[in-house]
Amino acid sequence: MELLLNEQERMFRQQMRDFVRGEIAPCADEWDRKNQLAYEAFRRLALAGLTGLTVPPEYGGQGGSLMDSFLMSVELARASVSVASIMGTHLGLALSGMYHYGNEEQRRRYVVPAAKGEKLCAFGLTEREASSDVSGMATTARRDGDDWILNGGKCFISNGDTADIILTFATVDRSLGARGITAFIVEKTMPGFSVGKVEDKLGIRAESVAELVFDEVRVPAANLLGEVGKGMRIALATLDEGRLDVAGQGVGVASAAFDAAIAYSKQRKQFGQTISEFQGIQWMLVDMANEVDAAWLMAYRAARLADSGQRFTKEVAQAKLFAANTAMDVTRKALQIHGGYGYMKDLPLERYYRDAKILEIYEGTSEVQRLVISRALLS
Repeated sequence: MELLLNEQERMFRQQMRDFVRGEIAPCADEWDRKNQLAYEAFRRLALAGLTGLTVPPEYGGQGGSLMDSFLMSVELARASVSVASIMGTHLGLALSGMYHYGNEEQRRRYVVPAAKGEKLCAFGLTEREASSDVSGMATTARRDGDDWILNGGKCFISNGDTADIILTFATVDRSLGARGITAFIVEKTMPGFSVGKVEDKLGIRAESVAELVFDEVRVPAANLLGEVGKGMRIALATLDEGRLDVAGQGVGVASAAFDAAIAYSKQRKQFGQTISEFQGIQWMLVDMANEVDAAWLMAYRAARLADSGQRFTKEVAQAKLFAANTAMDVTRKALQIHGGYGYMKDLPLERYYRDAKILEIYEGTSEVQRLVISRALLS
């Protein structure tokens, strides 16, 4: 697979690997135990110039490609899916959406500081009664002079309790369904905005997930992103990029678990030989290797399509679906190969296993990915 990357991409991947090894991996278990957003990780990513990786330099970023973003996601997730998720939400969802659909004033005011890592972003889409069915959104926006007034709530919002800027979606008319959904840039300091429950999660415990409350939040008309009623298009297009990040997370955590399984099988002895000499273990490792490589290749295809400017909705849904399944299967097998040791918190296998599950849920469940793919196949 090395041959599929150009020289710049190989160099960037190695730089990311070195950065993660030095700045993220040594702290991953500690951040997980604290059970709060690892803002220190975000700060280190900002100092390394990575928080605006895909944003053009004139707006505070590095001008990188979506292939670069995918490679970053893989390398971060090899150490911590939580940290990869913080970045996927900040850059792949919120910041990308504001850059692609914002006007010049919005880019200067919001994209530049976020790309530099001076501000952390969140993506306010999911609601308790409107998660997979976004068109059923209940958060409302009504025009009041030069402002919009937002009322309602969001749930399970990554970075939500810490974010400075929230790309938020609300409907101007619930009877319009998807055609009423509109996007707004909300600042956490706006009166009426508050953070509700911060969730206690199974995995990605170094990433925060929070409830957001909008109580007569007055948002200036200048913070309308795109056009009224075009928010669904913004959300879906942005989710395609977010799903590429999640595919990278799946490849990353599966790769880390696979590498650990290989190393452990070569040194663990039972019945007078290393367990790598048993055919049962060998065949498990073969299946794991095939899954990891296939997931990488599917995500690679989606990233190449995205960077070429072609539509990649089906391909990235396939990559996200397969990579999430791979992460679950490979982390489970790697933990099994480690036996009782894998179940203990002394090793990161149990964290890999806990973290992998979210990949089948956020940025569209595996069932939603199958819906997207089947519609594309039958259209």
